[in-house]
Amino acid sequence: MHDMDIDEFRRAAHQTVDWMAAYLGSLGDRPVLPRVAPGALRGSLPPAPPESHEDFDAVLTDVDRLLIPASTHWQAPGFMAYFASTASAPGILGEMLAATLNANAMLWRTSPAATELEQVAVDWLRQLLGLPDGLFGLINDTASTSTLCALAAARQAQSDLRIREHGMTGRDLPRLRYYTSSEAHSSVEKAGIVLGFGQEGCRRIPVDNAFRMDVTALRAAIETDIAAGHRPVAVVATVGTTSSTSVDPVATIAAVCAQHRLWLHVDAAYAGSAALVPELRWVLDGAELADSVVVNPHKWLFTPVDCSVLWTRQPDVLRDAFSIVPEYLTSAQDADPAAPSFMDYGVALGRRFRALKLWMVMRHFGADGLAAALREHRAFAATLATRVDECEDFELMAPVPLSVVCLRAHPPGIDDESHLDALNARVLEAVNARGRFFLSHTRLRGRYVIRVAFGSLRATHEHLDGVWDELRAALLAETS
Repeated sequence: MHDMDIDEFRRAAHQTVDWMAAYLGSLGDRPVLPRVAPGALRGSLPPAPPESHEDFDAVLTDVDRLLIPASTHWQAPGFMAYFASTASAPGILGEMLAATLNANAMLWRTSPAATELEQVAVDWLRQLLGLPDGLFGLINDTASTSTLCALAAARQAQSDLRIREHGMTGRDLPRLRYYTSSEAHSSVEKAGIVLGFGQEGCRRIPVDNAFRMDVTALRAAIETDIAAGHRPVAVVATVGTTSSTSVDPVATIAAVCAQHRLWLHVDAAYAGSAALVPELRWVLDGAELADSVVVNPHKWLFTPVDCSVLWTRQPDVLRDAFSIVPEYLTSAQDADPAAPSFMDYGVALGRRFRALKLWMVMRHFGADGLAAALREHRAFAATLATRVDECEDFELMAPVPLSVVCLRAHPPGIDDESHLDALNARVLEAVNARGRFFLSHTRLRGRYVIRVAFGSLRATHEHLDGVWDELRAALLAETS
């Protein structure tokens, strides 16, 4: 009925840290994807919880014996799927300390340290990225939540509709519209479902040849909706689209938003981190004009999942969209601007001490170290892109502005699109099945595309060479 005593905890903690270090040190030797069938792990675990105490040694043994063989190793240097990310050592240690403190940063008084360090950490990051002074920032779990909050604020900004008070059903309201590119993340559309815009309320705007939002088409869509009696509310611009990492022309989009008095949200979840590299600062050009911006340090800034930073230059509107303060959560500091209650700026009441790990990551690497790591990942992508360009059996399917390469096998003489799709699916599966690398795919203009995403702190030139060798070997096996 009791927790571990301190001596037992110390022994178990040392044992766990030793296990963690051994795991991180062995990642290059493990298959990135688990070789298990669906349901295998569940079938190997007891169907009911234990009736009595189990030793920690037995639990840790089962982590090794059962969980690790069924784990996809996101920390592995060969993880190049989706957006590759690394939980760096200082970030992992920060997560351990946060769990030890177990603070709930909902009010200032429930954890002054968590609240004020969050203010400091998000402002440090703002400075690193070159965003303007005066932004209000906080940390959410993921960009899906941050974008949901931003669109809730955009809806709240339509103050004459009084949606907070009266809702959106059983009323004579205009149809609300918001706009994003056809390449935007699915969370943008999902937010509209949750907020009552509906899928029809999310207008997908065509993209140009580089998969960036077509601003002429955006203007036309807004004007068409206004003529039809609909109410445009917001535009979501993307800095680093999920499929191709394309960067929308944010400054030009901002001008359209200003003309029509629309909320501009910039989803820079992946690519926003690149702005801390001086020569890549351009990725956030125009973001200083946005009403809200999101960047995920857990994507390309070596912070463990989850950590999504949302900034806004209209914090009062964001607060008005969410704030409900029952008597049991009031405090003497409520009116003090130095003591914000972050619970008022989003859906969650309970809030983890996420700032601690981000603060520790920034202190460990410094601006120079972070920039150097991002430069290396971009250089890996540029090198792979050059090799693809120079190989007659492969082709690039999108520009490579950052650290992701979109490619496909296209041997001479094979031009049927359905055959090429099937061929590339088999090539991808063959590379993944070998175990050293894990790649993912997407579709661009309807074509099946292989994505190679660099982002691991543990990846080296050897891994760059290795993934290219395996792609070519897989194609050779399919065509010989």
